[in-house]
Amino acid sequence: MGFDALFLRCLTQELRRELTGAKIEKIHQPARGTVVLTGRGERRWDLLIGGSSGSPRIQLTDEEFEKPQEPPMFCMLLRKHLTGARILEVTQPATDRVLLLRLSAPGMFGEGEERGLAVELIGHAANVILTDGEGVITGCLYRTGSAEDSRAVQPGMRYRLPPMQDKRELLTMTDEEIGSAVSGFEPGRSLDRRVLESFLGVSPLVAREMAFRAEGGGLAAPLTALRDTVLAGGEPTLVTGPGGAPFDYSYLPILQYGEGYGLTRYDTFSALLDAFYAKKDAAERRRQRAGELRKTAVNARNRVARRLAAQRQELLETEDRDRLRQCGDIITANLYAMKKGQRELTAEDFYAGEGALRTIPLDPLKTPQQNAAKYYKDYARAKSAAAHLTEQIASGESELSYLESVLDEIDRAETEQDLMDIRAELQGAGLLRAPKTTTRQKRRPSQPMRFRSSAGLLIRAGRNNAQNDALTLRDSAKTDLWFHAQKLHGAHVVLSCEGGAPDDESVREAAAVAAYYSQGRGAAKTPVDVTEVRQIKKPAGGRPGMVIYHTYRTVMAEPDEALVERLRIK
Repeated sequence: MGFDALFLRCLTQELRRELTGAKIEKIHQPARGTVVLTGRGERRWDLLIGGSSGSPRIQLTDEEFEKPQEPPMFCMLLRKHLTGARILEVTQPATDRVLLLRLSAPGMFGEGEERGLAVELIGHAANVILTDGEGVITGCLYRTGSAEDSRAVQPGMRYRLPPMQDKRELLTMTDEEIGSAVSGFEPGRSLDRRVLESFLGVSPLVAREMAFRAEGGGLAAPLTALRDTVLAGGEPTLVTGPGGAPFDYSYLPILQYGEGYGLTRYDTFSALLDAFYAKKDAAERRRQRAGELRKTAVNARNRVARRLAAQRQELLETEDRDRLRQCGDIITANLYAMKKGQRELTAEDFYAGEGALRTIPLDPLKTPQQNAAKYYKDYARAKSAAAHLTEQIASGESELSYLESVLDEIDRAETEQDLMDIRAELQGAGLLRAPKTTTRQKRRPSQPMRFRSSAGLLIRAGRNNAQNDALTLRDSAKTDLWFHAQKLHGAHVVLSCEGGAPDDESVREAAAVAAYYSQGRGAAKTPVDVTEVRQIKKPAGGRPGMVIYHTYRTVMAEPDEALVERLRIK
């Protein structure tokens, strides 16, 4: 991606204008590697530091984050020292992916105490380092190195900047110096590799862009233009791939990808980063938090699937039970001609038609009557097993369907609260052990997703099986319309009709919501069943979210994400 030191140089100019003189009001840590500072200068802002996508960054953001019920220790440390602090200075030392915030924090008696916050965006993880006025480390997001290491990041040690690389500082070079440096390149190496090895702060993406622009015209002119673009503040540019999805970003237009890729200019670098990372980061955070839940549900599903396979095989083996009863009947009909010690009986098979014979194995240690009784007993056992296995298989199929619906819930989870609700559901089902705690935690009530149709009618969609039950069976009017993707796991969706007949557009939009929040999300069209809420019944002993209905109609709906987001009530 394009977050190199030159990108940070452009972004720093933007952050300096917004943050200098502002006061930090709140601090929270929504994920292990992410810190969010909330402050106010000329306007209120949220400063995101870190990011959970493997591409660390710092930016102002409009994204909303879940706040953990128990903040991590580092978050508590930042709150202790920086709440109420005023940002005095925002600097980027040399050309490196490091940003320094110098702050004045309230002291014990109200006087200002100088603090420092170093944000290192190097490697695959961001580090956030809190220092005192003397540059001694008070705390850090990640501890690195040991006491013997001069570059170690440990509380109590003096903070030192990362060592500078032996490269040229492009931003301070004149046109002549750039031309001289380029002319001195050794032949035989690719242009992008030469740029990377020669100039500070250039990412592989921008190095490739310089090589692309140099084709047929030399490298000095593109590098000079790059320098001027950065010094002027940069051009926040999003690269979109085929289909319009975010693909890459930079501080200058990226032309190397050619046709099929679009360029979108943003007013600020923070808005650019929000556009690129918002969905990616949210999905990554959900993936990490959902790991345990998914593992639990997958293991339970696999156990049920293995048990079902064994039961179906056992049921298959009982299908020959009528032959056992017939053998008992034939033996009984021929008792007069049999004696103890026979190993088999060959007699007329009156079940197969006139003249047919059947040879039946016998136990020579049993009397003819005992052999007949043994066949009848085996028949009765097989018949009873078939009935029992049929019930067990039906129950297992219902449990398997339920677990598949839980996996679908996990895939559709959008917030930390969604995952907490799913965890509670699995604990209630006995699939996940509830944590041992001496204090009873009060869970926040969870509400279905809410949308507003073009005609103004309320559309609600359950986020999980418990919400589906409450929405359908308790919290909706009997005359409201109920929607569900046909024969697929997904949300229960209810269109509030307000006692009247809904318009066709509202029905289409509610069906689109049901299609989008289902396993049919990736299809071009998804069949959605529609019926009145009064037609929905809960089967006896049914798992959460399971309902039955018989009177319905089916519409074809398009799971349109843009439409769903437009209808969503923020």
